[in-house]
Formats: sequence, structure tokens, C-alpha cells
Amino acid sequence: MIPQSLPTPDPARTARLRDALRAAAFTADGCLDLLGATAYAALSRGETVPALRATRGGSPLETLTRVFLLQRAATREQARAALPLDDALADGWLREAPEDGADAVRATVDVRPYAGDAGEDWWIVSDLGCAVGGAGGIGGGAESFGDKAPDRSQLVLGVGGASTTLAGITVRTPVRTALDLGTGSGVQALHASTHAARVTATDVNPRALAFARLTLALSGAPEADLRQGGLFEPVGEERFDLIVSNPPFVISPGERFVYRDGGMAGDDLCRALVQRSAGHLTDGGYCQLLANWQHVEGEDWRERVTSWLPRGCDAWIVQREVQDPAQYAELWLRDGGDHRADPATYAARYDAWLEEFERAKVKGVGFGWITLRNSGADVPSVTAEEWPHPVRQPLGEEIQRWFERQDFLRAHDDASLLAARFRLAEEVVQEQVGAPGAEDPEHVVLRGNQGMRRATKVDTVGAGFAGVCDGTLSAGRILDAIAQLLGEDPVVLRDRTPASIRLLVEQGFLEAVD
Repeated sequence: MIPQSLPTPDPARTARLRDALRAAAFTADGCLDLLGATAYAALSRGETVPALRATRGGSPLETLTRVFLLQRAATREQARAALPLDDALADGWLREAPEDGADAVRATVDVRPYAGDAGEDWWIVSDLGCAVGGAGGIGGGAESFGDKAPDRSQLVLGVGGASTTLAGITVRTPVRTALDLGTGSGVQALHASTHAARVTATDVNPRALAFARLTLALSGAPEADLRQGGLFEPVGEERFDLIVSNPPFVISPGERFVYRDGGMAGDDLCRALVQRSAGHLTDGGYCQLLANWQHVEGEDWRERVTSWLPRGCDAWIVQREVQDPAQYAELWLRDGGDHRADPATYAARYDAWLEEFERAKVKGVGFGWITLRNSGADVPSVTAEEWPHPVRQPLGEEIQRWFERQDFLRAHDDASLLAARFRLAEEVVQEQVGAPGAEDPEHVVLRGNQGMRRATKVDTVGAGFAGVCDGTLSAGRILDAIAQLLGEDPVVLRDRTPASIRLLVEQGFLEAVD
């Protein structure tokens, strides 16, 4: 079934609505202050009871939170005190709700306050029941449509953990062109609008393009070039300085939901995105996407994913989590609301998922992010690593610096590396590990508190070298001084240390000064 018409906002009326939302503090910070940390965190899990308890006072902010986030009816009087009611009804943000009383109104869409990279007040527009907590069993708000409930396969989600993860890892340098492939409700296109002169956003679902248009309009962002189609088909041979994608990466036995199921077998959709990306990147351009990949019996996942990489592209692949087939099936069955179905239907769908994994000899599914840069290098720098540890978002600058470090290391042989000057990165500390009371530590650890928050073991020379690096002396002169202190042959030390320096540079503990 087709849902009732989405809002068709008039620019002037949209500006008045946006002003009203700001005036009522219906913003990310305002909602956090109103709800408190407990209720706000519960919303991220799809639980609304704490938020309902916190919004019983009837203030404009409480009314807007109930109407747009919690899908509750309000009286005309309450709505008029919070926003330009006639405008909201005329443009379709609200509708008459006689089922709740002669004087009642309800939202037609979810509107979630969202903070931009520089603290901008933005609002993400999505289908009812899909604004908070990611999917969390989609369609929870479908009853608000009455007899015009949408086709659940076409639902458009709001902001979830995947959206914020991708936004956090994206490189935010100013660019001429950016492509948001699979835009959904327009979260990534909205971010890109702050640093790209022109944003193109695509989606196979025309409803998603409509929601992205609403998100950009309500947030006061520039219009994007919205195009319908799958993968790179809508953009032909065009090239972009930045491509971002939170694609329908779920590995599933069927195509039930457009926002998550790509309609290809296994992880083929993610493979296709990666393989074709180079043909749509400008020189030096980045492609950043979230992905799932199969862990197949007898195959290293790193070899599987790196085999997707196009020629001439540096790549950093990070696996954040691995789930066994049963965990993975249960996660996405809950996402689709199947846990609310009758037990027989749930069991049949669960069985179909496990049958598909067994057929493909899948022993697990990895989740993570892939960043490519079109460097044109004959021997690209490729790193695929497992990193389940906490990181410090946003990571966009750290990812950009990682690729810059690859350029530096590729351009410096051992001799030029020893001639370079380095300084210790910020927030790096040294830890000594050993038995209590021991005269000397068993080993020394350098630990960073920025970006990936890495830790690496170093020997006495490595610790001494890192501690002296302040950008004034070349690496070679520092090693000569260490050799003199330790009574070692400086030639031998110069010969065996560059590999350790390269590792400290690659992992971000040392920064080149020149």
C-alpha cells in the first residue's frame, strides 16, 4: 500500500517552521536537557516510556517532542503554541486526527533534532516509527497512518548508529563534488552540504529521495541533486571528490526491505560498490562506506575484502565486529519486527537465514568501514585490520592523516627517513609494564588517546627515540645520540631502526615535521 502524501513544503513556510523549532529549543541539545540522559539513551534503544514521562508538562518543547519524536496526538491549542499550525497543516507536516478527538492533530513524519559537525541545528525527517533507535523493529509507528499504512518494505529510516558512524569517519576537507550513494533520509548529504560545493544524492527508493529533500529543506541546507537508481547507474561516468555510502549491506536470504537488503547474493553489493568506486573518483578522491562481509570457511576475511579493491587505490579496511550466523540472523529479524510475528513465521525466517549461510559455508559476518583513496600509486598502500576497541569519534581527520602518512612513507626510503624530523603526537603517554618491584620493566607501551587509541610495544631504543622527538633533530642524529648512551654501534642502530620508525609513523605516534 502507498502511504499518505509526504509533506510538500513551501520555502517561506518551512523557514517559519524551522524558526519555531529553534525558538522552542526542539534541538539535539534542547531535547537532551528536557529528557535527561536516561530517557534520551532509552530513545536510542527505541524505548519511549521514559521520554513520555518526561514530557507531560505541555510546554512547546514537550509538545513537539511528543508529536514529532514519540508519535503522540496533540490538541490544536497545544500545537498552535509550539509552531505555526496552519502552515504545518497546509504543507502536510501535521494532519487532522479525528480518531484522537475532534480537536487533535498528529505528525505525518518523524522529525528528529540532530546536531551538525559544527553544532548546527538540523532535523532528520523519516517515516513514522523510524526516527529514533535506528530500525529497532520497523513500522512501530505505522498505526499512525490509520488505513493508509505504508508498504513496510519501502520505509525510510532516520538516524541510527550506522549513520552516525559513517558521518564521524568521513573526511571533511572542502571539495567541489560529493556523492551520497543510497542517501536514505539524507543524513550524509546534509553533512556533505557543509563542505562540498555540489552534492549529488541517489537512492533506488523514490520515497527516500523525497525524505532527503525534506531533511535538507527543514535544516536550511542547500538543495542537492537528487537522482533515482541503484549503485552508480544514476551518475553515469561522473567523477566525485568524495563518495560516501551507507548502503543496504545486510547479508540476507531475500529482499524484504529496500533500506537494508541490496538484492544481491551474500556480500556482492558491497563488493560491487568497492570495485566500481575508482571509476567515479577524481584524482586523490575518497570513497568511504560501511559494509558487511562474509567469513567463509577456509578463507581469510582480509583476503576476501582486499580482493575487491580497484587498482590505483590506497585502502584502509577496519573490521569493528564479527557475529556468528545465529547472532546475525537474530539481529536483523528483530530489526524487521519479526520477533513480533507468530512463532512459526519467526522460526521459518530464522531457518531460511541459517540455511543460506550454511549453503555458502559462512561461519560469521564482519561489520566495519572501508576507506579508499584514488592515489594512482603503482603499489598502493592497503591495510585490513580488526579493531573492536573503543575509538574517539569523529575520526575523519585521523583517517585523512592516515592516508597522508602513507604518502610520506612511500616517498621516503630509509636514508631519507633518517634525515627527516619528527615530533611525538599529542596525547601519547608511555606505560611501563612489569612485575611490582622489578628493577626494569618487562616492556614499554606507547598509548595514544586520540583517533583509534592505539597502543604498541616498543623496546628501549624505541621509547627513548619517541621521547626525544620534538621536531628539532633529525631521526639519524637522535639515533646516534642513543647509540652513544647505550654503547652501541651507530651504524648498526641506524640500519635496524627505520622499520620501527615506519611503524610508529604509520600508527600515528610520530608526526613528520617537514
